[in-house]
Amino acid sequence: GKKLGYTFNHRNLHNISLGQGQEVVAEQALDLAAKEGHWVILQNIHLVAKWLSSLEKKLEQLSEGSHQDFRVFVSAEPAPCPESHIIPQGILENSIKITSEAPTSMHANLHKALDNFSQDTLEMCSQEKEFRSILFALCYFHAVVAERRKFGAQGWNRPYPFSTGDLTISVSVLYNYLEASSKVPYDDLRYLVGEIMYGGHITDDWDRRLCRTYLEEFIKPEMLEGELCLAPGFLLPGNMDYNGYHQYIDDALPPESPYLYGLHPNAEIGFLTQRSERLLRTVLELQPRDSSMAQGAVGTQEEMVQALVEELLEKLTDEFNMAELLARVEERTPYAVVALQECERMNVLTAEIRRSLTELELGLKGELTMTSDMETLHNSLFLDTVPESWVRRSYPSTASLGSWFADLLARISELEAWTRDFSLPSTLWLGGFFNPQSMLTAVMQTAARKNKWPLDKMTLQCDVTKKSREDFASAPREGAYIHGLFMEGARWDAQAGTITDARLKELTPAMPVVFIRAIPEDKQDTRGLYPCPLYKTRQRGPTYVWTFNLKTKEKPSKWVLAGVALLLQP
Repeated sequence: GKKLGYTFNHRNLHNISLGQGQEVVAEQALDLAAKEGHWVILQNIHLVAKWLSSLEKKLEQLSEGSHQDFRVFVSAEPAPCPESHIIPQGILENSIKITSEAPTSMHANLHKALDNFSQDTLEMCSQEKEFRSILFALCYFHAVVAERRKFGAQGWNRPYPFSTGDLTISVSVLYNYLEASSKVPYDDLRYLVGEIMYGGHITDDWDRRLCRTYLEEFIKPEMLEGELCLAPGFLLPGNMDYNGYHQYIDDALPPESPYLYGLHPNAEIGFLTQRSERLLRTVLELQPRDSSMAQGAVGTQEEMVQALVEELLEKLTDEFNMAELLARVEERTPYAVVALQECERMNVLTAEIRRSLTELELGLKGELTMTSDMETLHNSLFLDTVPESWVRRSYPSTASLGSWFADLLARISELEAWTRDFSLPSTLWLGGFFNPQSMLTAVMQTAARKNKWPLDKMTLQCDVTKKSREDFASAPREGAYIHGLFMEGARWDAQAGTITDARLKELTPAMPVVFIRAIPEDKQDTRGLYPCPLYKTRQRGPTYVWTFNLKTKEKPSKWVLAGVALLLQP
């Protein structure tokens, strides 16, 4: 305050945290501060969206005739998406804006995590060696979980708002536990940090497993013996002072790479590729939308879309005749039921595609008035994206329109082949189903009926063969062969029959045919197995399908940290 010419003390400051019915208090503080020349700090204004218009009007009123020393500071969390941008334009235009950018590397994140403490912090615990070692490990853990989100879905299935408060509270818990016990309670610390402090943010079970695995690797008895590596080439430091730890980070931390997070270098290639695709997509969307194209172009936008509409309608096959299919079914086995359900869903999708394309074709010819829905479809076709009305009736996919439509025709072809006599195909394309879970459940239902086993006491056993789809002429006597799986984060070694490290630049290598069969839960041997999640797309998260147990010679924790998963689409 002195540098700015103010005589300033705590009585001149009104610090108000919003979100607990404090809006009236804030308005009273603003009125008083404007009169007396005080400062007002309004924290977390993003929590009071309905009050922000009132705040805008209040600040506009107080901008004239107020004391010259009157100042207002507001803070808000960053909005997760454009729809959440709720701060009124008037407040934004009349303010000086300051953003606190998160660090963008492990080096910066680790320094920032350590900056929350001091030499006094390091000296406050009676078990000094244990406290310092675990505190540094927690700082590294915090830096990892915060920065891992940049790798997209392979980093975390969902983004989480981990904050420095999670770290400082975890260190306070650590201090209290060490002061109360002569032994380090590793299990208790891992549970409190992983399931409550940080785990309180986590909503996805696979992300919870990842968080738990990091703590199991970072906080364990070996850390006090000087043999614990937090990352390849980065040992947990011994007993140092505060500045020594900062110096150790500068001297010993390896260069930024996915290895620091337990990930394969391919994870960075995938993340940068996706970011580039988003950038190029945005540039494409900024193109002029009028019909007059640059000279020398192939044709007008309408002509291009018209040609595409005619092509898609020509390639689109007729819908399945459900009455005919039902008459052809001799026995409604679980497999037959799945086939019929898939045909019904395909009919809903193809009917919408045909209806919307036919409608747009008439609109382009001038026989129908163009509606907003037709305009939206027109823009989607021009930008090579799958139209929204199709997506709502479709299956999860990250493909562009051209690839998506080719995939759709392949799915229809598979269903046509299956429904000719409803006998199980030699190998099933699991990724070709609207609902892959129904097919895997049908495998268990068939075994349950045959062997009179209780369905809720069964599980699927997954055996990876050494063969490809062409090597199979008939379906197995029990279970099913499935093809079309891809692995992200690692690859399958067909000769050794185990998961192994991925090859550089092979982001989603194909899997051999997998043999799936149902067995009683109590007969499953889980030793030497990695519980691998199966997702429909690389977006992971809500596209989860099933868990396949795959053989591994390495510790399963390695594949957990590497974000290894099976995908139905590359």
